[in-house]
Amino acid sequence: MPKQALECLLRNSKGILQSSSSTRICIRWKNLSTKAHIEGARERADCVVIGAGVVGLALARELALRGREVLVLDSAPTFGTGTSSRNSEVIHAGIYYPHRSLKAIFCVRGREMLYKYCSEHDIPHKQIGKLIVATGSSEVPKLNDLMNRGIQNGVDGLRMIEGSEAERMEPELRCLKALVSPLSGIVDTHSLMLSLVGEAENEGTIFSYNTTVIGAHLEGNKFCLHVSETKQLENSNGKFLLHPELVLIPELVVNCTGLSATALANRFDGVRSGVIPSTYYARGCYFTLSNAGIPPFNHLIYPIPEDGGLGVHVTVDMDGQIKFGPDVEWIGGIDDISSFLNRFDYSVCANRATRFYPEIRKYYPNLEDGSLEPGYSGIRPKLSGPQQSPCDFVIQGEDTHGLPGLINLFGIESPGLTSCLAISEHIAARFLR
Repeated sequence: MPKQALECLLRNSKGILQSSSSTRICIRWKNLSTKAHIEGARERADCVVIGAGVVGLALARELALRGREVLVLDSAPTFGTGTSSRNSEVIHAGIYYPHRSLKAIFCVRGREMLYKYCSEHDIPHKQIGKLIVATGSSEVPKLNDLMNRGIQNGVDGLRMIEGSEAERMEPELRCLKALVSPLSGIVDTHSLMLSLVGEAENEGTIFSYNTTVIGAHLEGNKFCLHVSETKQLENSNGKFLLHPELVLIPELVVNCTGLSATALANRFDGVRSGVIPSTYYARGCYFTLSNAGIPPFNHLIYPIPEDGGLGVHVTVDMDGQIKFGPDVEWIGGIDDISSFLNRFDYSVCANRATRFYPEIRKYYPNLEDGSLEPGYSGIRPKLSGPQQSPCDFVIQGEDTHGLPGLINLFGIESPGLTSCLAISEHIAARFLR
């Protein structure tokens, strides 16, 4: 796709296109009502990345560094407005995930890459370490299982300590035993994403925000994306647009839209039946610690994992603020358009703190009443629901879904942030021709 044509797509806050007579991509969008018009609004592209979250940004950078022309499309006004900006900002070591799973492989590799990237690009980060704690005797075997799994996954430096030693490290902590993970850390996610955007742009990547991919079809062996301005979808009264405003024909397209990845894949005509997994949405709320002069903890403090998450844990941000969360609240009734437009309920009810206090006091008994303030919330795109075993990342190519040039990424929840550079490295190595 010529750069002149691409320039009509990017950097404007009102939609995907600016009026211009210099390229046939910029046409009278309001008059698109027939197949002939749709067929006239076509442009070829090299690599299209759908979704400007941290994984999409890392992938755009990786593809561009390998000499490809990259176009990033996102329905939001800027990058990283979904799960990427609503998480714990933790760099995970690679302990929790089944041996040889994609989560384990990408987390361990991604953590190494991420620390290196942050150091080389002056991204604020700290390798502060983590304590995973057992507060009851029934939890000690689970802690041993986590240690053995981490060692299998190649996580260095893990050691089990008695509660007395853990409490010397963290005087406010109470536990029977703790697993020390010195490789865990924190990162300023926004600074990371901003750096990835800058590097991608320096290599020629073009970003088009307020731009929604609403479907696709196959013509011969060419995958054709249906693209429209986000505002058109917003004004559609809950109905999908009958016709796209633009058809893009890329050589390679990656669906890494996170919360809407499965909804979008289901709108790709020609996908083999039964290969798109179901998505379950788990909302997690965070509360911040108020009235805390000196932070009570210097390390990340994690309980034993729970159904759907890693438990209400302690994180410390780059400014030293203490956060507790996330909890797990399964939500449903999300229609496709809402997922495309990120219309999730991110509010945090102050009353939800009543559920946090008893969970936190299991390991932090001195938590004072009234000291938790509502922070923020995030949504995890999970491939397993309540009481189901956790699922791995899913990366689908043509061999699975049958559409040439398409890569689908499903279930990219934690440790997606830690894994972003490793995921992009894997995709580029496996799928670039």
